[in-house]
Amino acid sequence: MIQAKNLHKYYDQLHVLKGVDLLIKKGEIVSIVGASGAGKTTLLQILGTLDKPNISGKLNIESTIELRINNQDIISMDDKTLSKFRNLNLGFIFQFHQLLPEFTALENVCIPAFIAKKSKTETEKEAKKLLEYLGLSHRIHHKPNELSGGEQQRVAVARALINKPAIIFADEPSGNLDTHAAENLHQLFFKLRDELGQTFIIVTHNEELAAMADRKLVMVDGMISD
Repeated sequence: MIQAKNLHKYYDQLHVLKGVDLLIKKGEIVSIVGASGAGKTTLLQILGTLDKPNISGKLNIESTIELRINNQDIISMDDKTLSKFRNLNLGFIFQFHQLLPEFTALENVCIPAFIAKKSKTETEKEAKKLLEYLGLSHRIHHKPNELSGGEQQRVAVARALINKPAIIFADEPSGNLDTHAAENLHQLFFKLRDELGQTFIIVTHNEELAAMADRKLVMVDGMISD
């Protein structure tokens, strides 16, 4: 599902990723843990195509760098192709849900599908199904400021799922939730994997969530520790 080889990332003189190799299989739930500054979020953003690894300049190793998702060569894609690939194949859940405050729950969930130019009727039908599945059928017309933190995060999960992505990337998804809401969200990830077959890559400081994953990867100083 995801194959990465020799990923490096510099920010000015700061070497954040130092040659990460990674293989993630379809249907896996993989957690990534490590101290602040270890490179977890940078790795997640590169795997999720939100950022790009260095392939020139400080590194004269272009031929050895690889990032493939679902057997697609991500490194070779131009920005337009990459944006379309991301929209249709990848979903994202962040610590701060990043819902648009002026839109209802239903409208927020629909946005990625509208970007993909999908039918309004079919999109709204699918969005309502997802919100019902996530226990939010009674909240579809509420705006984010009318929802609890756990409800807002479940809307964000529905938004991540609307285009039926193969992979969900989550960056501290329960970091802004109370214990009960966090536990519910963690269980939801495994339910989604079992019922819908998605692959999950989760950056987290939550040791309980990290331990529940099929694999826990520990990052130390820009590399995955054995």
